[in-house]
Parts: sequence; C-alpha cells; structure tokens
Amino acid sequence: MTKKFGFTLAEVLITLGIIGVVAAMTIPTLIANTNGAKFRSQFKKTISTLNQAGLMGLAQYDFDYAGATAVCGTPNTAAEGQTSNADTTGSKDAATKELSFCGLLNDTLTGRTNLGFLGASNANGYKDYKAISQTMKGDYTGVAGLTLSNYIAYSMADGSVVAFHKDAKECALAPGNVINSTWLAANSKCVGFIDVNGVTLPNKEVTCETTGNTTNDPSQVCTVPNNAAHMTDIFPVVFHDATVEPATNAAKYVLTTSK
Repeated sequence: MTKKFGFTLAEVLITLGIIGVVAAMTIPTLIANTNGAKFRSQFKKTISTLNQAGLMGLAQYDFDYAGATAVCGTPNTAAEGQTSNADTTGSKDAATKELSFCGLLNDTLTGRTNLGFLGASNANGYKDYKAISQTMKGDYTGVAGLTLSNYIAYSMADGSVVAFHKDAKECALAPGNVINSTWLAANSKCVGFIDVNGVTLPNKEVTCETTGNTTNDPSQVCTVPNNAAHMTDIFPVVFHDATVEPATNAAKYVLTTSK
C-alpha cells in the first residue's frame, strides 16, 4: 500500500495567511527605506548641482547668488533697448545681460526647464504644491509661509524641481554669521525648496521626529527617521553667495547623514 504525502487545504490556507501577515508588516517598511534612500541621494545630488552653478556663475560671469542684483525677468534696457518685459519668469534671462538667479541658472545648468510660477493655475501640475504653504509656514520663526504664486520653479535634468522667490536677489551671508531664524526672517526671499521627485507625491516637507525641531536652531536636536511620515520629498533650502544649503534642521540632518 502506497502512502501519499501532502498538505491539507487548511494547512495551505494557514501558511498563506501567515505569509500575508508578514508581508503586510514588512513591505511598507521596505518601501519607506527605499524611498528614503532615493530622496536622500537625490537631495544631495541636486544641492551639489546648485552649488556648482553658483561657483560656475562666479567664475564665468562674475556673479553668484549674492551678486544677482536684478530679479528674474527684469529687462536690461541698456543692453537690449527694452522698456518692458513680458518674460516675467526669467526664462530668457542671460547671465551676460541680466544679473539674476534665472540668468545664472539658465547659463550654468544643462537640461533645465523654467516652469514659471507655481500655484493652482500652473498648467504643469504643480498646483499640488499648495500643501507646502501649510507645512512650511510653521517652520521658520518670523518668516511667512510660502505663497506659491510668488515662486519660480526650474525642473532639473534628473526630474527634481528647484523653486525660489521671484524677488530673490543679493542673497549674501556676512562673514562670521550663520543661517538661523533671525537671518531667515530678514532674508526670507532667499529661501526656496527642492522637490527631489517633482510633482510626484507625497509633496511633503521633510520633518524632524521631535515636534518643533524643524527650525534652523542649532540648539535643537533633530533626527529624521527613515519612514514615510518624516523622510519625504521636499527640502527647504537657502541661497546665499555661491552656496545653497539646507534651511531647516531636518533638511540639514538628511544632507549630513548617510542613513
């Protein structure tokens, strides 16, 4: 008589149930870790690219973010014979004529696209950034929340988005000074953000694990756990001189740590 070995239906269902429970517990963590690593890497890459642009602008055109004396889209009447300028977003600014953020980025970045102003009326889908004005508003002492319609955005070659205030110019940090809440309050138009994956969700600002530790206050200790609640895709940055650096402790933590 031959004996048959196998599993009963009940045993198979129980095994599948256990596998399902384990997967439900581990997959979200794996996804969060993967996204966190991607966001961290992309932020470091983008901020490095912007720093290179500042240095290149200084070397090739003799001005950087501090030396930008005009806002984007300002007509250079002496050089171009213009009395008005329909290109208010600065997409046509040239570093040899307009000493603006847009002129600098237009002539130092390859593969970039000027997206124009952000906000609900933007046809490129960036109306999803409406949440930024809510989340970033509480992150600076004395600095108003972002009104997206005042921000000009650039899409980088790798898909990340960089945004800065339309009136950004002359962003300089005096020797010996540091970026803190007081400096940010006085230079709020030098603050922008990087969204490392463009319009793709979650479109949320990176935050510290401890409530209230998102301001750039050196006395506050910040850690950003690698989870979907804190390690997200938007990083506040500040432009000054030839440098772009994190504007909050959360963004600084991500830039200066490996995991």
